[in-house]
Amino acid sequence: MSSEPNAIEPQGRNVQVKYGGSGDAVYGIGLIGAWVFYLSRAKSFQEGIVGFFKGIFWPAFMVYALLKYLETE
Repeated sequence: MSSEPNAIEPQGRNVQVKYGGSGDAVYGIGLIGAWVFYLSRAKSFQEGIVGFFKGIFWPAFMVYALLKYLETE
């Protein structure tokens, strides 16, 4: 070992480790995919507006359907 003070980490350096970040990309791809799915099936302007909001909240619909499915078993 070295007798130098702070031989491993220099003093004054603020190291920040950021974990994750890929969830944002997955949500973004899912958002675009949901918009394509819902908006391509819309037959009126009102259905398009509803499809737009469904695209934003698609994770809530997915989790709700999953929990409903798990409840039946």
